[in-house]
Amino acid sequence: MSYNNYLDADAAWNCVCEFNKPTCVIVKHTNPCGVASRDDIIEAYRLAVKADPVSAFGGIVAFNIEVDEALAKDIREFRSPTDGETRMFYEIVVAPKYSKKGLEILRGKSKTLRILEARKNDKGKLSLRQVGGGWLAQDSDDLTPKDIQFNVVSEKAPQESELGDAEFAWLCVKHVKSNAIVIAKNNCMLGMGSGQPNRLESLRIALRKAGDEVKGAALASDAFFPFAWKDAVEEACESGIGVIAEPGGSIRDGDAIDCCNKYGVSLLFTNVRHFRH
Repeated sequence: MSYNNYLDADAAWNCVCEFNKPTCVIVKHTNPCGVASRDDIIEAYRLAVKADPVSAFGGIVAFNIEVDEALAKDIREFRSPTDGETRMFYEIVVAPKYSKKGLEILRGKSKTLRILEARKNDKGKLSLRQVGGGWLAQDSDDLTPKDIQFNVVSEKAPQESELGDAEFAWLCVKHVKSNAIVIAKNNCMLGMGSGQPNRLESLRIALRKAGDEVKGAALASDAFFPFAWKDAVEEACESGIGVIAEPGGSIRDGDAIDCCNKYGVSLLFTNVRHFRH
């Protein structure tokens, strides 16, 4: 296990632990490139790969339930959706536990595959970061949608399914490096944009990855849309996004609300930002 292996495994595990349903998270360079929740964990795994199969190759896969024989076989044999032939390769698999047979199957997949067992982290811990001459400390970002009251600020209120998509996207974007945008629908991440100094560029990356599936999907932003609101919010609305979840708090909030009303898009304010650096 290398330094980067530990960082990526920790990022994948922290993300997958956010979800109550059986969930698969695939991480590359500490950013989730595929996230999906389903009653059938194999379906969740395949959807997570499908979200970005190129990035998923060589990534870290995390599950929040036991890896049994059936799931282990699918991890070993599943072919990349890009060509239907290339067997998916991963650096690490992390899960709360493994069945005896599942562990045997994974050990036979690759000599270099690291198989990790982890337990859910406790809430309330400090987040530490070393800087020149000292350390920075802050409370961990432990808030869930249950802790946050989404405030509907648009004329159009989201349907129940749209609200669920917004909550899912909001949980995902929490684990994406700022500036972060996540697009999700039906408990599946369709596209994400990360690490761009310009939020509009993160949006465009997420839209490109989501493709035609963006229609009616939820979009979550880890911070408010500042002066780029006209380009970013309008571009999101024109693409077919159904609901947007963002912290709010910008002096241009009124303009963003007007834009969503113009296109009939639901806009939710969380009053809490993520900002992962």
